[in-house]
Amino acid sequence: MATRKHWLMTGAAVIAALGIGFGAARLFDSPSPAADSHTEGEEGHSDEEAPEGFVALTEQEAVAAGVTLTGLQRGGGTELRLPGHVSLAPGAEARVDAPLAGTVTAVHVGPGARVRRGTVLVTLRSPEGAAARADADTAAAEAEAARAALTRDETLFERGYMPRARLDVTRAEARSAEARLRSARARVAAFGNPGSDGVVVVRSPADGVVTRLIAAPGVTLHEEALQVAEIADTGRAELVFDAPPSAARLLTIGSTLRAETADGAVLQAVVVAVAPATQGGTATIRATAQGAAPAPGTVLSARLPVGGGNGLTVPADAVQTVEGVTSIFVREGDGFRARPVTVGATAGGRTEILSGLTGSERIAGAGAFVLKAELAKGEAEHGH
Repeated sequence: MATRKHWLMTGAAVIAALGIGFGAARLFDSPSPAADSHTEGEEGHSDEEAPEGFVALTEQEAVAAGVTLTGLQRGGGTELRLPGHVSLAPGAEARVDAPLAGTVTAVHVGPGARVRRGTVLVTLRSPEGAAARADADTAAAEAEAARAALTRDETLFERGYMPRARLDVTRAEARSAEARLRSARARVAAFGNPGSDGVVVVRSPADGVVTRLIAAPGVTLHEEALQVAEIADTGRAELVFDAPPSAARLLTIGSTLRAETADGAVLQAVVVAVAPATQGGTATIRATAQGAAPAPGTVLSARLPVGGGNGLTVPADAVQTVEGVTSIFVREGDGFRARPVTVGATAGGRTEILSGLTGSERIAGAGAFVLKAELAKGEAEHGH
């Protein structure tokens, strides 16, 4: 009896447990209204997420973030890089020679000195200069005597004391003396107007900087070696570029070039001369900088747009790579959408668009990388 009672109690416990478990299962399988509401809310939130490749951003927010809105332009092509350097313009360098042989007695400037036209560079003493001055003084005395003789003979002729033939001879002698004087004075001027002691000063023929000094005190200059210095007008600098013949034909006097130095400085230049190609197949382009030019010897390059066309172009900064796809951020509604495009050549800071845009869109130009970063951030948060 006791055994039977024990089995009855055990069976009741099992049935009760089964009943509780079944009820609990029914309870968790049937979500409450609150749970249903939460689930539906999550699904609704998923439906409201931004479409793929879209960054929600107002124009004001975009501008504040450094994004520039711009349109598309027509015109495309490629560009060539022309190597070049800064050089002094023709006539900007002056070689200064002593006008005659002699011994240098003093040097008044040094390399790098800035001089003006007429500045004394060196002083020298020349026997030839002394002789030239003496000849000029003699010619002056002879001319004075010839003028006096002519005045006397003209007076005698007027009084009838001298025949015309004699007067004609006196006049010829006076003209000859005047000619010798002019010649002697011209020679003295060419020699730098030496004094009676033969001292000559050599002056700068132009404003500029002494780039080379050859003369030194005690050095004797002779006819085969009269150079004393070199002067350069550094303010007259030009940009000189090497170009293939095909590129040189695209340039004419007055064309504009965009040049860039090795450290990234950009300057505009105007073409002033185009020399034909040499035997090596290279043409020379000379241009003047609009504004101050870099120092002579500076290495630089120029961008020369070539080709052409009427294709669509965008600022080069507008082109971004989004998940491995070349894209442009196009303004749509209240944000920007990354639209895949096919690009062509880049020239003058603009990139040609071959397909993907119609030309009427407004796009993100400078600062488009901000949208790319924002897009990547949003996708990372969504994946997490």
